Amino acid sequence: MTPLVYRFIEDFGNFTQALGMGRVPGQIYAYLFFSSTPRTLDDMKATLGISKGSASMCVRQLETLNAVQHVWIKGDRKDYYVANDYFGQIVRGIVRELVGRRVESLGRLLGEAEQEIGRNGNGNGDAAEREFIRARLQRLRAFERKATIAWSNPIVRRMLK
Repeated sequence: MTPLVYRFIEDFGNFTQALGMGRVPGQIYAYLFFSSTPRTLDDMKATLGISKGSASMCVRQLETLNAVQHVWIKGDRKDYYVANDYFGQIVRGIVRELVGRRVESLGRLLGEAEQEIGRNGNGNGDAAEREFIRARLQRLRAFERKATIAWSNPIVRRMLK
C-alpha cells in the first residue's frame, strides 16, 4: 500500500472515531476500499496491525451498515470482504444505526431517570434541585417525542431503505 492509502486509512479511522464508532471500522473500510482484490481477516490483521477478533467484530459492524460485504472466492474456504462504493447506502446505514439507536436509547434513559426522580426522598439532592432536574427531563422528553415522530415518519423510513 502506498503512503497516500495509509493516510486515507488513518483519516477514515479518525472520521469513524468522531462518529462514535471507533477507529478500526474506518480503517478497515478504507483498507478494503483501496484494495483492488477482496481481502481476508488475516490480510486486515497483518496490514492494519489489529487482532483477528477486532477485525472480525468490525467487519460485522460494517456489514450491518452496508459498508462492506462478504464475497465468495471459488476454491477457497476463507472469508473475503470488499468495500461497498455506493456511498448513499453507507450513509443510510450509518443514519439508521447511529440515529435510530440513539433515539431509542434516549427514550429508555429518560424513562429510568423519570422513575428515579419521581421517587420522593431518594437522596438525590434537595427538592429545588430535583425540581430543576425534573424540568430538564421534561424538555428532553419533548425533544425525544419529536425525534421519535420524525424518525417514524414514512418518508424518512422510505429514504433510509
